[in-house]
Amino acid sequence: MSSDAQLEAFPVHSTDKLRYCDSDPQGHVNNAVFSTFLETGRVDILYRGEGRIVDDGCAFVIARLEMDFRAELKWPGTVEIGTRIQKIGRTSITLEQAVFQNGVLAASALSVVVQMNQMERTPQPLSEVARQRLGRLQSPPAGA
Repeated sequence: MSSDAQLEAFPVHSTDKLRYCDSDPQGHVNNAVFSTFLETGRVDILYRGEGRIVDDGCAFVIARLEMDFRAELKWPGTVEIGTRIQKIGRTSITLEQAVFQNGVLAASALSVVVQMNQMERTPQPLSEVARQRLGRLQSPPAGA
């Protein structure tokens, strides 16, 4: 993801409040907190919005998180999280995400979640309904 990414390029927007306890001795929001912001965006797509994506008896688990830090976040304030679907697999979903503060890109990330059958603890194929809903939030292919 380029460093000039804009929140408007993402179909799903989420907001999170920065807490005093998110700050570290360097005076900025600690890098470990960024993954919590990304979780907020993932939850808004997977469990809210136009309906639940997850099948009954299943849950989404994170399989991969790759993040590039671009700028500091400062307390107090809020962050905006942009989320879009990059790829829909058989059991997995790849999401592109970005964290912004005051319009400035602070982090970009690629997240992969897998739908897991909670009883069997094994990957569960995504339903056709889930694929259709996710497809509406999918980003165009690179170079398009």
